[in-house]
Amino acid sequence: MDTIGVDPAQLDERDLFRELGHLYETRMEALRHASDPAFAEHTRRTAQLEAEYLRRFPSREIDPDRLRDGARSR
Repeated sequence: MDTIGVDPAQLDERDLFRELGHLYETRMEALRHASDPAFAEHTRRTAQLEAEYLRRFPSREIDPDRLRDGARSR
């Protein structure tokens, strides 16, 4: 299968965030209306970009409310 899109490792930080933002904006539309192959590509690309984000920011700030204990306390 041909790779679609720029290798996430080649994107600068601004472009990585822009690409992720665009994918998040279009996720529901893709889920509801895209063909199976198009939705699979959307999912694949999202996973690629998220993996690159996690690689670059392994010590990202974690919101305590997003942890299991935080959710239970709500």
